[in-house]
Amino acid sequence: MFNHFIEIIIFIFGMCAGSFANVCIYRLPLSKSIIDPPRSFCPNCKAMIRFYDNIPVLSYLWLKARCRNCSQPIPFRYPLVEIICGSFALGAFLKFGFSFECLIYFVFITSLIIITFIDIYHQIIPDVITLPGIPISFLASFVLPSLTYKDSLLGLLAGGGSLLIIGWIYYLIKKVEGMGGGDIKLLAMIGAILGWKGVLSTVFIASVTGTLVGIIIMMRTQKDMKVPVPFGPFLSTGAIIYIFFGQDLITWYFGLLRI
Repeated sequence: MFNHFIEIIIFIFGMCAGSFANVCIYRLPLSKSIIDPPRSFCPNCKAMIRFYDNIPVLSYLWLKARCRNCSQPIPFRYPLVEIICGSFALGAFLKFGFSFECLIYFVFITSLIIITFIDIYHQIIPDVITLPGIPISFLASFVLPSLTYKDSLLGLLAGGGSLLIIGWIYYLIKKVEGMGGGDIKLLAMIGAILGWKGVLSTVFIASVTGTLVGIIIMMRTQKDMKVPVPFGPFLSTGAIIYIFFGQDLITWYFGLLRI
């Protein structure tokens, strides 16, 4: 019974973190401060949101997805991000227990969620997350039991370097930019906290899922391969999958090679 209570608290904590993630998703692309004003406000009428209208998920349902002041619809993204963050907080707790490892990975996952939604809506990956995220992720290697600082450095170089080389080769062939600088810095950050094995798994998963989604979009829109598809969400997805199932995936993959 007590364990279930703790899990509920962890889930609620994660949803609160998701509420802050929504602030970042809205403000960072607009170059607005995420701490000033400290209270959330309606993007349409600019009215400050009351504390009881800012309860994760519940306020969205209570207000029937509309602003109390101007009745403008509240995007479904807000409760979605809160539920996603709550779910990953609980997932990290169940996998790593009550530990620094759990906290570090949850903060990292939350940053990836923020990056994912910003990249989907604006096709940018903010440097304000990835640039400080690279050294912070490297410092995490001194705390995480599954990562050494050498693996972190190799992952950083493998992550940033691999996409840099791919982008350079694509430019030589097509004469156009094929890989954004934001993706390169994102994978460097991922490599710094997951190591070189995490980079390989992340790139593989991102490539497969990105290709499938790109084909689906192309078929639905009846357009050619020039349809822009942000790669950041797929890199983030690959990194999160590796955090929870990385060792199992590696074991499964090498098992296939022995067949």
